[in-house]
Amino acid sequence: MNAAQRHRHLALLRSAGFEDSAPLTLQSTDGDIPHGRELSFAWLTGTVMTGLTSVLLMGAALYVSFQGEDTFSTAYKALQLAGAEAEQRAPTDMFAKSARIRPVAATRSDREVIEASIRDSVDGRDIIRNQPFVRIRATLATAPTSLAEDIPSYDPVAILNATEPLTASESSLDISTEVYGAEVEGEVAVKVAAMPTSFVPPRAISDQTAADFVRGIVGSDFDVAGDAPALAYAAIGPSLRDLGLSPGAPSGGIAENVTVVPKTTIASEGMLGRSERILTIKEDSELAEVLRKNGFSDGTVMAIASAIHNVYPSVVLPVGARLRILYGPSRNSDTLVPYRLSIYLHDEASDTDVHRATVALTDKGQYVLGLAPPDIVFPEEDTEEINVANLPSVYRSIWETGRKHDLDDDTIQRIIGMFAYDIDMTNRIAAGDSIEILQTPPDEAGRSELLYVGLTLGSTTRQFYRFVMPDGTIDFFDTNGETGKRFLNRRPLEGGGTLRSRFGYRIHPIFKSRRLHTGVDLAARTGTPIYASGDGVITYYKWQSGYGNKIEIQHVNGYETAYGHLSRYVDGLGVGDRVRQGQVIGYVGSTGQSTGPHLHFEIKINGNLVDPLSVKLPKDNVLPQQHQAQFQQTIAQINDLMAREPAPVQVAAQ
Repeated sequence: MNAAQRHRHLALLRSAGFEDSAPLTLQSTDGDIPHGRELSFAWLTGTVMTGLTSVLLMGAALYVSFQGEDTFSTAYKALQLAGAEAEQRAPTDMFAKSARIRPVAATRSDREVIEASIRDSVDGRDIIRNQPFVRIRATLATAPTSLAEDIPSYDPVAILNATEPLTASESSLDISTEVYGAEVEGEVAVKVAAMPTSFVPPRAISDQTAADFVRGIVGSDFDVAGDAPALAYAAIGPSLRDLGLSPGAPSGGIAENVTVVPKTTIASEGMLGRSERILTIKEDSELAEVLRKNGFSDGTVMAIASAIHNVYPSVVLPVGARLRILYGPSRNSDTLVPYRLSIYLHDEASDTDVHRATVALTDKGQYVLGLAPPDIVFPEEDTEEINVANLPSVYRSIWETGRKHDLDDDTIQRIIGMFAYDIDMTNRIAAGDSIEILQTPPDEAGRSELLYVGLTLGSTTRQFYRFVMPDGTIDFFDTNGETGKRFLNRRPLEGGGTLRSRFGYRIHPIFKSRRLHTGVDLAARTGTPIYASGDGVITYYKWQSGYGNKIEIQHVNGYETAYGHLSRYVDGLGVGDRVRQGQVIGYVGSTGQSTGPHLHFEIKINGNLVDPLSVKLPKDNVLPQQHQAQFQQTIAQINDLMAREPAPVQVAAQ
């Protein structure tokens, strides 16, 4: 570069603001007069700390906005130390930072005693006596509490054992549901004797009347009036009106082998949130017992009783009393704990509900007295907020509801086993799902016999009725005479796994191309036991490209199942070995083309791949045809008991 070019470049730099100054220095005393080129560690440290603090404060503000205040100190709002607003509003999450009003659903929790006159055979004689039954009608629990905190993990093998037929004991064989048409007091013995041969019943009509009737029928003209012929020798088929459909309405059926996908899964993986439950006491009840049935632990009950003793010394809640319970997430478990409890007593003179006491949970885990929450208009029916994040799985909800109504664990396991083969127990319930149960009152040992279970999920109701076989075995059948047990298990691994990928076309997680996913992926920890889905013979038992360690089992009637990505096999098994349903055949792994530990499970029917979670599977046990008539009579009798009004004495479970 010559001198002219150098001067031209310097002129361009100066015009752009370039200045040929001294370099940056840490020594502020260099030179006579500081020129602003010195560095200050104090200033630099302060700037960095200010920026870091700002980032932390902004992050905390965003976290609270998205997640709520459940994990921060909120003693001021929890205790309601400030004056409550007088406006009346629906019970919603009182401090959530959201303009959305949560839906409030009516809940039902009835445990009633019904009575009926039952005909039973004792020592060859028919005895008619009054028999009490316990009927439970309840909506499934919509929030997890401490009631089901210690329930066993979901295990298909345990469910398999719970669905085995029972051997009838002497006491269970004495149970009768044969409802007698008339009501009786005490016991009435019925004696059946042969009709004497000399007995001639009186004539209902004379010979002349019968002859005139025949002549009138033979000589008349037959025509069709309305929707059906006036006379016909053979019965015609049912019309749409007979089937309960209006003329012209489209007839439909139940779609089989169809996968139903929920419209949205928003908040399905969210944290637990707050919800409020409102209860009305239907009969005088002990406060401690009511609280325990609503998910209060024994320690919590004692703490609350101690906190409100001075303002509400009674241990009994009278008829008409109201409870408002605000639940929130626990910091130590995946359950909800009571944040606040308010008691209201009904004043007959003014026909109003008067606040008597409120106790709230502090940040230190103690229950102390607080002011009344904002006033609301109490609904006629019990209600509960529906927080989507709180909705438990079907499995957890049945346990929660069963324990609330004093069902023993074996009975709850059997109820779950009835429906586990058709229902994905790991799915969340929906608001309004319900269950109905009929059982005998507890005997001297505290045992009750289960007679009927009806489970309603969405718009589908499944029912199972108790039936005693001639050989003394007891099992539960649906209205078609089929048990709930299928000959294949849809989720054959311990705990059922977590559904990560469904059957159908998807973007392959490794190759990033659209491909058919030939089964379902059930995620679980490495080493989780895998069971045989049903009885069958092993036809493949080695490594296969893509599947890693793989097992294939041939079942009857053209059914095949396959299990992929196993970490290892069970020693002693191989091709040609026969396995039974529920037998451990391998362990979860991530071999082959896999992004994490899971079981890839497939079902084939006559060589065609099907969706393991939705395909209609044959029942494992069907009631023999010769018992169908007696079983239909049992169904009619139990349905009659379920439709009866409760006895004057009602056992209420709040």
